[in-house]
Amino acid sequence: MNEQITILKQEVHDVLTQNILPFWLDKMTDREHGGFYGRIDGHMQLHPEAEKGAILNARILWSFSAAYRVLRKPEYLEAATRAKDYIIDHFIDKEYGGVFWSLDYKGQPLDTKKQFYAIGFAIYGLSEYARATGDREALDYALQLFDCIEEHAFDQEYNGYIEATTRDWQPIADMRLSDLDANYPKSQNTHLHIIEPYTNLYRCLKEFQAPTSCSYVPAIGAILPIDIAVSQQTVDRVGASVRNLIRIFTDRILNPETHHLDLFFEKDWTRGAGHLESYGHDIECSWLMHEAALVLGDQQMLEKVEPIVRMVAKASEKGLRPDGSMIHEANLDTGHRDDDLHWWVQAENVVGWANLYQHFGDEDALQKALNGWNYIKQNLIDYADGEWYWSRRPDGTLNLDDDHAGFWKCPYHNSRMCLELMERF
Repeated sequence: MNEQITILKQEVHDVLTQNILPFWLDKMTDREHGGFYGRIDGHMQLHPEAEKGAILNARILWSFSAAYRVLRKPEYLEAATRAKDYIIDHFIDKEYGGVFWSLDYKGQPLDTKKQFYAIGFAIYGLSEYARATGDREALDYALQLFDCIEEHAFDQEYNGYIEATTRDWQPIADMRLSDLDANYPKSQNTHLHIIEPYTNLYRCLKEFQAPTSCSYVPAIGAILPIDIAVSQQTVDRVGASVRNLIRIFTDRILNPETHHLDLFFEKDWTRGAGHLESYGHDIECSWLMHEAALVLGDQQMLEKVEPIVRMVAKASEKGLRPDGSMIHEANLDTGHRDDDLHWWVQAENVVGWANLYQHFGDEDALQKALNGWNYIKQNLIDYADGEWYWSRRPDGTLNLDDDHAGFWKCPYHNSRMCLELMERF
């Protein structure tokens, strides 16, 4: 197994540095209007006047910040700084706070609603930039956005976080994250991508506060600044939110009968939209929930979470195919299955099983991770133009209808998979 892991680490390093990140540096940098272009379609046609989404730009910021932290390549720092400056200068709402959902190609606000999923990703990117560089400005903006979510999204009555508001934090009728989602005030997906940035912010604060206090510091490339003062009160506030989010997943979002994660909820946590199973989100949540508990460093919480981590991963096996790939999701009420083999699901599939091997010595899980990676190598990586294809159809044909890079197609799931594997082993 050690030889297989060595080969795996080298392969993902090469894909990250020779396939994924060069694509974004060479093909998506907008040198005329700043930041990064909004879209390259599935046929590799650049759309220079496409809108620029907060999700895409925040994920670019995270990807290049994390890559710089681990690999120290100056071109990664340049790209990360470009993304950070563009987000601060254009996406941050200077009047009301938070981040705009999208901008036009010149950088002017286009859709000004406040989607808390997007604000979470901005925190994720800014906190990772702070970890990589020791930049106080990035950390301060990350903390401001944390305050925005806590003030405007947190449900004081029923716990948890709502999906969206208007620009000035008023109720909004359509709270959907995308056209594919059901219109409910709470979702598993948004909570998943709030616990993720909150965990990273908490890790960042603990590293700044006292490097020896964080038991989940990556083995390589860690930057541990000692000149940024962080109050204990601030650290405790973020830590308390992480702890609460873990409980939300274990006590509300987790379906105790199926061990899948339910997807949509009313404010009082009544499940909505029927019996849906999202296998990609299940396996992704299994390791992100575990990561949150590990970073928190609370032994009692770990003892509660770790059996659930394994149960959720086991439940996601329902989406696995014999070739190592994982389908997207299924609606048990209608019998419809989304059998497209999405790039992001395959990336999370690899990390989720690798996590079980790393922490529980599960050899079968390692084989699932290796099988998933073999599927990616053979079917999803675009070796000609760079990056990965959106998906393969169930019959094996390439999906070229969806973007190669765009509002939702970002260097995040795949670059994070590579970096996770490089740092874990």
